[in-house]
Amino acid sequence: MKTALITGASSGIGRATAVVLAEAGFQLVLTGRRREKLEELAQQLAPAPTHLLTFDVRDREATEAAIGSLPAEFQEIDVLINNAGNAHGLAPIQDGDPADWDAMLDGNVKGLLYVTRAVLPTMTRRRQGHIVNVGSIAGKEAYANGNVYCASKAAVDSLTKGMRLDLLPQGIRVAEVNPGAVETEFSQVRFKGDQERADKVYQGFEPLRAEDVADVIRFMVTRPPHVNVAEVLLLPTAQGAATAIQKG
Repeated sequence: MKTALITGASSGIGRATAVVLAEAGFQLVLTGRRREKLEELAQQLAPAPTHLLTFDVRDREATEAAIGSLPAEFQEIDVLINNAGNAHGLAPIQDGDPADWDAMLDGNVKGLLYVTRAVLPTMTRRRQGHIVNVGSIAGKEAYANGNVYCASKAAVDSLTKGMRLDLLPQGIRVAEVNPGAVETEFSQVRFKGDQERADKVYQGFEPLRAEDVADVIRFMVTRPPHVNVAEVLLLPTAQGAATAIQKG
């Protein structure tokens, strides 16, 4: 049985991906900061084997300790889904909050690096593995007031390409899925709990659901070993670009 480690598994795309990979026959290492949400998910996935790790990917030492604590039957990670990330604030650069900048760069970029570094030794030793980074259309095109978030996702895009080159000699597949507008907790976090403002983001059109992105990830990681679906841009039909959404 193959093992998949999913960061940010407590909600949204991470949670939906856990469901479809359990259905596909994977055993799962589910990570996140909200233990109770992970426990609820593990119960839902039963009887699929799961192991829970509670840590913040922004904390390098905690990340290394958590992944280093995996029991023997979960240590050899076949698939890593780097999904954990965040968006904080939506403001022009001159009005941005440095604390928001730190949260986005630490979570979206450094957190991805910390987790990948901790998981890679078992992949490189076996000369096999599959890494899927969850990026965003924001990493492909900047939009007004999205400055640092867009920059963090552009970094994910560049890191994915660099990782694919670096890990090519080890036979490790590296890929990226870049969703457009997905209705998850994303906007609620960005607007710091302002549910009304978050809801308005998705009004007037049908956005992607977390399950739509999860289905694509499942397809990517179940291809034959000689196939790497290296990059996917996934948009709702109503979206033509980062800020081009047909409403009404």
